[in-house]
Amino acid sequence: MDRRTFVKTGCLGSASLLMQGLDPMVRAESTPIAVPPIELRGLAGYKPSPLGMPGLFPARVIEIREAKAIVRNRVSQPTVRRMLERAMKELTGERSAREAWAKFIQPSDVIGIKINPSGAPACCSSPEIVREIISSVQSLGVPARNIVVYDRYSYEIDLASYQTLLPAGIRIVGIQEAFASGGGYESDVYCDATFFGEWETRSYMASIVVHEISKIINVPTMKDHSASGVTGALKNLAYGTFNNVARTHRAPYSFTNPLIGMMCTVEPLRSKSVLHIMDGMRQVWHGGPLTQVQEFIDQPGILLVGTDPVAMDTIELEAIEKTRLERGAPSLWQHDAKSITADSDEFHRDASKNLFYRQPGHIAAAGHLGLGIADLKQIDHRVLSV
Repeated sequence: MDRRTFVKTGCLGSASLLMQGLDPMVRAESTPIAVPPIELRGLAGYKPSPLGMPGLFPARVIEIREAKAIVRNRVSQPTVRRMLERAMKELTGERSAREAWAKFIQPSDVIGIKINPSGAPACCSSPEIVREIISSVQSLGVPARNIVVYDRYSYEIDLASYQTLLPAGIRIVGIQEAFASGGGYESDVYCDATFFGEWETRSYMASIVVHEISKIINVPTMKDHSASGVTGALKNLAYGTFNNVARTHRAPYSFTNPLIGMMCTVEPLRSKSVLHIMDGMRQVWHGGPLTQVQEFIDQPGILLVGTDPVAMDTIELEAIEKTRLERGAPSLWQHDAKSITADSDEFHRDASKNLFYRQPGHIAAAGHLGLGIADLKQIDHRVLSV
């Protein structure tokens, strides 16, 4: 469906890594007054799917915990298998894990597994979880050649060593090489806006998502983010599928709110994203998304499973807020000029400092766009143990 949307609002937001346009660590000279008009263009003639966000089970989030799932920084494959099987059955109400997976996947599908390698090796989508997803998809008859593990940057995938840790025969795809322009992006599917006077005003959707993958299983990690507040299901999809997103922030200001949610509404990304499995084996509560400081990384052994990315990110946001409160760190919602530093080394050492005014409100904004439920009172949050 060819959709053009113009949005003008007073909220602010955040970003990810540099590709084109402005360096996000260049300081802004003045405070942005309002979000500029944002044009969204989806794939012409695309028919939306009922499996798309918020999916078959809006507002339902299954949280399953097992402290022994990760011991001395090692994730237990058998434990993760049991956790994922139980969570999938609880989510769908099916009696077997295979029947649960069959609600989302057909043998003819080309499956995209959207990982988050950003932050490797300290915290990225655990290969053990990705292996279980691959095994479950193959059990339904999807051949290895039709399973694509992907993310934006090849070098981050290489850093996490997914090529050696995942089964042979599947495809592992980095959409672009480091910060090179062009490549694997669709010129007719994009978001267009000028945030800080950048020369390239469009962010394009990955061609493999537009034309090849039929279903996406999203595997975000449980991390805070210096600009968007958290890196959750929404941000992992949006900023990992579109290019040229670093232009949306210029310290200390950013525009992820509402852009993260808006990107997730663009077809076919919205319809193809049918399942979200958040890796909370490790939880980064400060310094995200790239920190390697172990002091800021807990190991709670959590999986979150659902079809509603807004509800899932709301639960994640509450969890990271709780951890920060317990550690004496400022709220993710704090907008105190004294907390802002231009020194990234200081940010990675001191939990009271930040590089941007964080924008966790992008989650609720995505809810207003119809992508899911952000009201905790309306979320069916089921907490299980193995």
